[in-house]
Amino acid sequence: MTKSAIVIGGGIIGLTTCFEFQEAGFQVTLIDPDPISGATHHAGGMLAPTAEVQYQQQDLIQLMKESARLYPDLLERVSKYTDLPTGYRTEGTLLVGADRTDGLHVAELIKYMHLMDLPVDFLTTRQARSAEPALSPRISKVVNIDGDHQVAPRLYARALLDAILQRGAEHIADTVISIDGHDPCLTVTMGSGVRVASKSVVVLAAGLGAARIPGWFEGANPLQLRPVYGDIIRVRVPEKLQPMVSKVIRGFVEDRQVYIIPRDDGTLAIGATSREDHPHPKTGSVYDLLRDATRLVPGIEETEFLEVTCGARPGTPDDIPYLGWVGSNVIVSTGYFRHGILLAALGARAAVDLATKKPVFPTLDVCDPFRHRT
Repeated sequence: MTKSAIVIGGGIIGLTTCFEFQEAGFQVTLIDPDPISGATHHAGGMLAPTAEVQYQQQDLIQLMKESARLYPDLLERVSKYTDLPTGYRTEGTLLVGADRTDGLHVAELIKYMHLMDLPVDFLTTRQARSAEPALSPRISKVVNIDGDHQVAPRLYARALLDAILQRGAEHIADTVISIDGHDPCLTVTMGSGVRVASKSVVVLAAGLGAARIPGWFEGANPLQLRPVYGDIIRVRVPEKLQPMVSKVIRGFVEDRQVYIIPRDDGTLAIGATSREDHPHPKTGSVYDLLRDATRLVPGIEETEFLEVTCGARPGTPDDIPYLGWVGSNVIVSTGYFRHGILLAALGARAAVDLATKKPVFPTLDVCDPFRHRT
């Protein structure tokens, strides 16, 4: 009898999970009213375990490193089932300090990267500007990170959706309002009133929405999710100035973080804000991003402004995802915070390994979905 899986949530986590279940021989049903419309739509897409390193997050670093290792093979397999582009680029990242104080910040971060066995190469500012002539001559310290790659999240998510549909996945455009019952049969109830009774494994990958779906837990909801908002700007580089940069430029400007991501279509994505106030682009944040990006790459003043959007990422109290069994046939996969694109490869693989009773990545125990239950 064909194995089956129901995946609730059509962002990067849910779509990658659908794909990996298909790879494992499962018939897949995706439930989401509007796939690719949540945090994935607003993401930067950097596969950057080194540049994204955070102090005192050793467990998270191990998860990011493992997921980055899985990505090239995942992308190759996805491309077998779709002709749509993924925006995958491997030019790497330059980590830049704008002034002397920011350079000291970068130097301290490099020490921690070495401690975490994350490879980086120091560059002189002359070497950096030889590789990326658009960089400001006033930058202070530069580090090259070859191992950090990127995808274009909107393109990649569309490619994933196309791949899973080409392979026969069923897409139900509805909202799940409850998951009821226990082994051997669950009932998934949707907003339209439709109920799906199934013995399938159910993966709850609905981002922030996962905490609003009752039935699979008793007592208080164990998922302590909060929305963390991030603004992201898109600009188009004039044809005569393309490519403005080829590598991702990540920098510190007066201790504020900013990143500049080049895309294949001649656009740049500019971001790095992280706030918890309101779900709309914030004027001050947009001003800071444009000012800081222009401080590192002055030519950005010559670009055409396309859009600014704001996405809500599902954060947890310790910034580590919720990933694991929460019932006899329900797996939770959410809470990926700023690292959803990067961690999607590991999150999807782990969900399949759990469902098929295979050994999982050793650090996965830190992702226990019940660890914050009160």
